[in-house]
Amino acid sequence: QVQLVESGGGLVQPGGSLRLSCAASGFTSDYYAIGWVRQVPGKEREGVAWLSSSDASTYYPASAKGRFTISRDNAKNTVFLQMNSLKPEDTAVYHCAAAEGRYGGSWWPGVAGARYWGKGTLVNVSS
Repeated sequence: QVQLVESGGGLVQPGGSLRLSCAASGFTSDYYAIGWVRQVPGKEREGVAWLSSSDASTYYPASAKGRFTISRDNAKNTVFLQMNSLKPEDTAVYHCAAAEGRYGGSWWPGVAGARYWGKGTLVNVSS
């Protein structure tokens, strides 16, 4: 069974940086997408970064492009989300999410397609 465990959230000032980690285990396929989805109470969940296991290609929506970077350490089975130039509107619970299958290019699971979820870690951007 796939398990995703996040860490690294916390309080950060506007303009600051934070790096989230997701320890992943249990994948039975070599092909999957893993990413980060954030949730603000009362709002829809939003995917902010995805990474394909097959070719390490990535996807970012406009809200994250240029500020967020997703990466992985295969030896440690860990995926990271480096967040720079943080804004108060980035405040949310950030969940690690994943879906098995071949992804990349313009084909990504999105929030609806993610099958596996971590419990999340809170990021609070505030002065």
